[in-house]
Amino acid sequence: MNHSLNRRNFLKSSGLATATIPAWFLEYRRSMAVTPPPLSANDRPALALIGCGGQGRGNASRAAKFADIVAVCDLDERRLTEALKSNPKAKKYTDFRLLLEKENIHGIINGTPDHWHTLINIAALKAGKDVYSEKPLTLTIDEGKRLVNVANQTKGILQTGSQQRSEERFHLACELVRNGRVGKLTDVLVNLPAGPRGGPFAKAAVPTELDWDVWQGQVASTDYVAEKCHGSFRYWWDYSGGTLTDWGAHHNDIALWGMGLDRSGPVTIEAKPRVEMIPGGYTAFSEYEVHYEYANGVKQVTQSVAENGPDGREFKKADPGKFLHGVKFTGTDGWIFVTRGRIEASQPEMLTTPLPTQAQRLYASSNHMGNFIDCMRSRRPPICDAEIGHRSVSVCHLGVIALRLKRKLQWDPVAEKFKEDNEANAMLSRTMRKPYNYNYFA
Repeated sequence: MNHSLNRRNFLKSSGLATATIPAWFLEYRRSMAVTPPPLSANDRPALALIGCGGQGRGNASRAAKFADIVAVCDLDERRLTEALKSNPKAKKYTDFRLLLEKENIHGIINGTPDHWHTLINIAALKAGKDVYSEKPLTLTIDEGKRLVNVANQTKGILQTGSQQRSEERFHLACELVRNGRVGKLTDVLVNLPAGPRGGPFAKAAVPTELDWDVWQGQVASTDYVAEKCHGSFRYWWDYSGGTLTDWGAHHNDIALWGMGLDRSGPVTIEAKPRVEMIPGGYTAFSEYEVHYEYANGVKQVTQSVAENGPDGREFKKADPGKFLHGVKFTGTDGWIFVTRGRIEASQPEMLTTPLPTQAQRLYASSNHMGNFIDCMRSRRPPICDAEIGHRSVSVCHLGVIALRLKRKLQWDPVAEKFKEDNEANAMLSRTMRKPYNYNYFA
């Protein structure tokens, strides 16, 4: 693939573009994927929701098919009120540590901002609770290593909320690529939506219903800025990594799954921002280009694509009114592209021809939350366990570090450290403001 990123040729081929999932694969999914049935009133696990924003409440709603939401926790009284409307019998908390002391809670749904994920997930696992955690799983690679160790030690179930693994098209694309349908895999292109480039922003009065100090958690305390909180927190490097760690945690996860490297990572990373951020505004790079190379020679480009720019217009020609981002696997025999609601291939038979009986099969899940509940009961690993979630976001974190350093980096995916690079290795963790560090729940 041309790494000058010629997007005009991105979707050109002589083959078929289709959103139809072939019948042979649907039949296979029906025979393999396990979704637990709705349970009786006496046979439903009790879950607590920590982080009651829109994503958290959505996850709780999906969980309610299989479990009971018995507690809700948030630092914003308005969000607690919203969560209680859907879960009127739930007990409300503002301190997750008190919630985790309750023996009648079997698991949690972690819908907090990224910088709170790890502390809450570790505390829950140590308290004997299973965890469904929103992605990106961590704020740093060091956090991920710690979390994986705790998950292994406690043998708790942790499902990362990378729900694309439980969707048919992504499963199909990865299974086809893993079985050589595109020939020898050579390149992977991951397109992500560009983030906002706003600012400068003015400080404001802290809303009376919000505990701003605790919300900031491990991050150095600053004046309240409305654009830092809730839905836009992910565009600040302090709390997240922009769309590279947000949507990137989804699509880079699929890239690794298709490559068969979802418990590993790249060996080199090189990145450049396409625009500089505005002083006093968002601090996570909004437009970027990251190049990865893996030990097997596969090259990956993860890039932002601006919906209203030339890239976005080009994609809209292929699908008017719709902005395409997703993952394209290219090999010696053709390519497969997948995104939500759409899968395409350079030749129709790549999708329509069934895999042979001896083909390599991937973990099949027809419902991501249902898979978590099923694994709570069976104790088998979920489809996106702690290590997979950690490795997927590690690719994103590596890109963020390369963007900030603006030079090529050498990575050891086994040791999970940069090679002879103290400056880069120092960025694998961050200083945590007391008391919001690993002693917060000791």
